Amino acid sequence: MIRKLVRGAAAGALSTVAMSAVMLAGQKTGLMPGQPPKHIVRATLPGRKHRPKPGEKVLGAAAHLGFGAASGAAFSLLTRGRGAGVPSGVGYALLIWLGSYQGWVPALNILPPASRDPARGRPVVMAAAHVVYGATLALAVRAMRGKHTRHDVKENG
Repeated sequence: MIRKLVRGAAAGALSTVAMSAVMLAGQKTGLMPGQPPKHIVRATLPGRKHRPKPGEKVLGAAAHLGFGAASGAAFSLLTRGRGAGVPSGVGYALLIWLGSYQGWVPALNILPPASRDPARGRPVVMAAAHVVYGATLALAVRAMRGKHTRHDVKENG
């Protein structure tokens, strides 16, 4: 089980990097003002919720990587470390997006719900970024599974 978690976390971190490239492209093209992980961290740090704070960019990137790694570990457990097809990975990632950007992020008054976001490009960019995360995650978990060791065979037995 530990191996599944570690592999999943590594796959999740790798997938978060791929996802972040889409998010940065969305920001550079003007479709998305700022990075949501930075806004989330900004809201959790002491001081006024929507005011810039020192270190928020680095903390946002670290929090995003950590969340992606934890989500990857959960995906690996859900798929029993065997990985799943790309459609399952994409579906999993879109559920994370929906739960976050229609759920807890607006509930904490950090960003508006995706369905009512005045920054029209942000929901599109974030949905696309989550599709990239999910596809990469499914492929990475499967690739990291590699050849079974004796321990894996006994564990999955």
